[in-house]
Amino acid sequence: MFFTTNAISTYQRVGVETGVESADAHKLILMLFEGTQEALAKTRIHMQRNEIAEKGQMISKAITIIDEGLSACLDMKAGGDLAVKLQALYNYMTHRLLVANIQNNIEILDEVNKLLSELYNAWKEIGESNGTKPAIKAITI
Repeated sequence: MFFTTNAISTYQRVGVETGVESADAHKLILMLFEGTQEALAKTRIHMQRNEIAEKGQMISKAITIIDEGLSACLDMKAGGDLAVKLQALYNYMTHRLLVANIQNNIEILDEVNKLLSELYNAWKEIGESNGTKPAIKAITI
């Protein structure tokens, strides 16, 4: 698995307080999903309260984690078709979040959060099925 130092530092920068230094690559990916979902939950609250600046900050945080974290972790050479499809999905998510921000659209937040939840659950299952230290190279993401 290709996991850049930039992805780790990005996640640290957007609010991780503990666990990054001791986590394996699999756990770091889970943490990126969790951080994005947390940012989207906060975005929803700010949208509902019409807190424009705070909403923008949280959507930016979610986009940053997707772009500089999840997307940056993809190994396009080794990952093959799966990596290409995940890259396209991450691009789609960031585009949809930009639209959600402009339109103040909670339904779009829910759509992206659902996609993230499905990926998170799949990634979590992979780890559980392979024990505590999954063979990440075999997944080739």
